[in-house]
Amino acid sequence: MTTTAPLLYVRTSMLDVAYEAHGPADGKPVILLHGFPYDPRAYDAIAPVLAGHGLRVLVPYLRGYGPTRFINEHVMRSGQQAALAKDLLDFMDALGIPQATLAGYDWGGRAACIVAALWPDRVSGLVTGDGYNIQDIAESLAPRAPETEHRLWYQYYFHTQRGVDGLTANRRELCELLWSLWSPSWTEGPGLYEQTAPSFDNPDFVEVVIHSYRHRFMYAPGDPALEAIEQALVLQPPISVPSISLCGADDGVGPPPEEDDDVAHFSGFYRRQVLPGVGHNIPQEAPQTTLDALLELLAFDKGRRIFSQ
Repeated sequence: MTTTAPLLYVRTSMLDVAYEAHGPADGKPVILLHGFPYDPRAYDAIAPVLAGHGLRVLVPYLRGYGPTRFINEHVMRSGQQAALAKDLLDFMDALGIPQATLAGYDWGGRAACIVAALWPDRVSGLVTGDGYNIQDIAESLAPRAPETEHRLWYQYYFHTQRGVDGLTANRRELCELLWSLWSPSWTEGPGLYEQTAPSFDNPDFVEVVIHSYRHRFMYAPGDPALEAIEQALVLQPPISVPSISLCGADDGVGPPPEEDDDVAHFSGFYRRQVLPGVGHNIPQEAPQTTLDALLELLAFDKGRRIFSQ
C-alpha cells in the first residue's frame, strides 16, 4: 500500500520540509513522524483512516530523507536530537498549527517526546514508540550490558570512517539489513522495503545519520544554534501530556524490559503496551494498534475540552 496524498512543501528556519497531507484542512492536526531508516510509508495504513475521521494528518520527511532539503549549504547537517525537535516545532509554526496530537518512533519519537516535554502546550497527546525517547547524552559513555552493546554495532560502525564509507557505498543494503534485524517477525517487511529505500538517496542522508550517532555519544559537537535545547534536555524533563507508549516485543534494537523503566518520566496520563510479534517499525508492523492509541488520545483530549467548558 502506498499513499495517494499530495506531496507538499513548507519552508522553516533550516529546511524545505516535504510532507504528505491527508484530510480536511480545518481538521484537528495529527502529525506522524518516522524514524531511521524509515520514511512516511510507515503510516500508509494509518493516515487515510485518521483523515476519514475528519482529522488533518501531516506526515513529514525528516531532515536527510526523501525530498526534504536544507535551505542552504550553511545550515549544519546535524542529526542531533535537538535538531529533530526544532524541525518539528518549526514545521508546526510554519503551518500555523498551535497544537497537535503527535505519534512517532525512533528519530520521530525523539522529536515528538522532546516537543511534548519542553513545549507541552503545543501537544494534546503523544503516541511514542518505546517510551521516553529523550537521550541522556551525559550518561552515553557508560558501558551497557553485553547483550545490549552488540545490538548497537551499527552505531559504533558509524563512529568510524569505515562506517561513513560503508553507509555511503551501501546505504540501501545496510538499511535493508537493519530492517530485517530490527523486525525479525515482520514477514511483510522485505516486500515493502523498496517503497521506502529511495528516501535514503537524499544527498544529506549520510551526513545527517553519521552526525546523529556520533553526537549522542559526545563524539561530535552539536549545532551551536541548538545548544539551549540540548541543555534543557540534560535535565531529562518529564512529559506531562497524555501519552501512550507502544513497545515491540520483538524489537531487535532494544527489546522492552519486563518492568517499565520509563514510567517515572511521564507525569500525566500514561499507558504502556507491549506488542507481541512486533519489532522496531511499530506503526507499519502494528497499524491498527497505533491507530487505536491515537484515537484513544484524541477522544481523551476531546473529553478534557468538553469537561473544561
